[in-house]
Amino acid sequence: MKIAVLPGDGIGTEIVAEAVKVLNVLGLPMEMETALVGGAAYEAHGHPLPESTLKLAKEADAVLFGAVGDWKYDTLDRPLRPEQAILGLRKNLGLFANFRPAICYDQLVGASSLKPELISGLDILIIRELTGDIYFGQPRGRRIATDGHFPGAEEAFDTMRYSRPEIERIAHVAFQAARKRSKRLTSVDKANVLETFQFWKDVVSEVGLQYPDVELDHMYVDNAAMQLVKAPKRFDVVVTGNMFGDILSDEASMLTGSIGMLPSASLNSKNQGLYEPSHGSAPDIAGKGIANPLATILSAAMMLRFSLNQEASALRIEAAVQKVLAQGLRTADIYSEGTTRVSTREMGDAVVKAL
Repeated sequence: MKIAVLPGDGIGTEIVAEAVKVLNVLGLPMEMETALVGGAAYEAHGHPLPESTLKLAKEADAVLFGAVGDWKYDTLDRPLRPEQAILGLRKNLGLFANFRPAICYDQLVGASSLKPELISGLDILIIRELTGDIYFGQPRGRRIATDGHFPGAEEAFDTMRYSRPEIERIAHVAFQAARKRSKRLTSVDKANVLETFQFWKDVVSEVGLQYPDVELDHMYVDNAAMQLVKAPKRFDVVVTGNMFGDILSDEASMLTGSIGMLPSASLNSKNQGLYEPSHGSAPDIAGKGIANPLATILSAAMMLRFSLNQEASALRIEAAVQKVLAQGLRTADIYSEGTTRVSTREMGDAVVKAL
């Protein structure tokens, strides 16, 4: 099993190191090769996604990704910014389906900003379409300068678009995921204002006719954002577009206590996937040893499940994470009185010991 390991920037190197440590003790036949991506790649090669890194990712069965970005790159021309690496990987690998589970572990109920009765037992799966929408629309606005900013410009624009095949394929993924859970699917749109999302709603409804056993409902994105904090357990599987999914999945992450707990998987039609924590590179805490590696470790478990067909090992990792939380070990983001605060490395060591 060939895995491309792309730590990236900021805390990416720290959290990926812990996930690799966990994978190494499983005793599975895995080949892991590391490459530069994001700001680190720009410094070394002048581009956030060098050809050598892209080649490695394409040839791998799965990609384990950390995070990219740093404020010092904000003045670069947009195509050279670290964040373009992740967009480039999604496009070149055809990664169209992003799975973002939001699970509130019993041990972390008190870490959520919501009342325990609202989030106890929470288990939501947000499925975000990754290769269409406004992020991949027409060129962004009228650029006066070449540094990614618009001094003196009078307007800027982004084009939101979706094609029927793009909506159909993500809808099928979502309905099939709902079938394996509680057979309930919520499609989130803004059909009352945007033609793009009236089209989305129509196509999802058409696909839904092929899944009569799955209950489908539609919800406007503003209402969905409100319901996530009002009654989050009303949701089970949620499917939505690229931008709405980006926002709602981050909102859902805070229901669980910390975005440092949320893994994600981005898959193509062959189940080749890129696995990364839902959070960013957090350059303000990089190198301090306080980042939470659990989202990355849980992303590695998703990698074993979806791309490498190693369900038993995925379950072992998830059980080990729960055991560590039950022992009261916490990184800074989920620490509370009465628990034991540990470093990034100590949390990884604890998961290894639990395994």
